[in-house]
Amino acid sequence: MITYSAFAKYLRKNGENNEEFHQLFIDFKKTYDSVRREVLYKILIEIGIPRKLVRLVKMSLTETYSRVPVGKNVSDRFPIRNGLKQGDALSPMLFNFALEYAIRRVQVNKDGLKLYGTHKLKAYADDVNILAVSMHTLKENAEALVADTRKIGLEVTACKTKYMVMS
Repeated sequence: MITYSAFAKYLRKNGENNEEFHQLFIDFKKTYDSVRREVLYKILIEIGIPRKLVRLVKMSLTETYSRVPVGKNVSDRFPIRNGLKQGDALSPMLFNFALEYAIRRVQVNKDGLKLYGTHKLKAYADDVNILAVSMHTLKENAEALVADTRKIGLEVTACKTKYMVMS
């Protein structure tokens, strides 16, 4: 995560050289509802979560049902086969594991923006910010991220995704 002071320092330094940089703020739609559970279980195992804990997570997510209000009545229960439980204390952490996995898989182009020697792609909850020194690099990194997040079930909210150039 970029601290404000590091970001401000970068802007001052590159502003003197009249360099510009590009930012893309990506928002994902229905994040908790769209995480593919089977993919999540594989991610948890791949990142080193003990299989016993993965089985417990799987047990807590399987055979989940919901009901919705219909007028003055409530619908029959129906199974929920995808996504994470809303309001469950474990859901934010499970979502973070899935998004972190996708972010780490993105092959950041060598021309990407660097602060303290590392490429920058920031995330908070379901919002991701990609920083780059060129539109081309930003596009490549965004396409790679979108492709990897689709694998876990996430889709970009186009109307909430914003692009900005600063110089």
